[in-house]
Amino acid sequence: MSERAVRVDTTSQVPPYEQIRAQLAALIRTGGLGEGERLPTVRQLAADLDLAPGTVARAYRELEAAGLIRTRRGAGTRVAALPSEPYAHDARQLGTLARDFTSAARALGAGTEDILTAVRNALNSEPDTAPAAVGSGTDGAGATEASVKVTAVRHRLEQQT
Repeated sequence: MSERAVRVDTTSQVPPYEQIRAQLAALIRTGGLGEGERLPTVRQLAADLDLAPGTVARAYRELEAAGLIRTRRGAGTRVAALPSEPYAHDARQLGTLARDFTSAARALGAGTEDILTAVRNALNSEPDTAPAAVGSGTDGAGATEASVKVTAVRHRLEQQT
C-alpha cells in the first residue's frame, strides 16, 4: 500500500489546522483513505508535523463535525462512511487553495502553461498514482511533510528542503 502524505506549510496564509483538514477531507472524498482506515492519533500527527496537538485536534474536530471521521475511545480515529448526499465545495476555500498553489508554483519559476499542465495532470491521474499531498505548500523552509500510513501505526516526519 502506498503512503499518503499530509503537508503543512507554515509560511502559508492558510492556518495549519485548515491545511490538515482540507488534505484529509480530500483524501477521504477521493477514496485515498477508505472507510474504516485508521488515522494517526492527534499526538502522533502533531509530533510528525511539529505542531501543537491542539492544531491537529481542531482539524480532527472539524472532520468529525463534517461526518468524515469518527473517534471512539479504544478504537482510535477512523474514516467514516461517506455521506450519501453529494458534497458541495466551498468556493471561497477553493479560491484560496488555488491562489496558494499558484503563488507557490510561480515561486518555483513555473509559468502559466506549466501550472495548468500540472493541474490537468493532477485532475486526470488515478487516486492511487496521484501525489498524496493535497493542498497548499511549497518545498521551502516552511514546509514539512508527514507520511501517514493509515492502516499501520507507523508514522514519520520528513523535512522538505
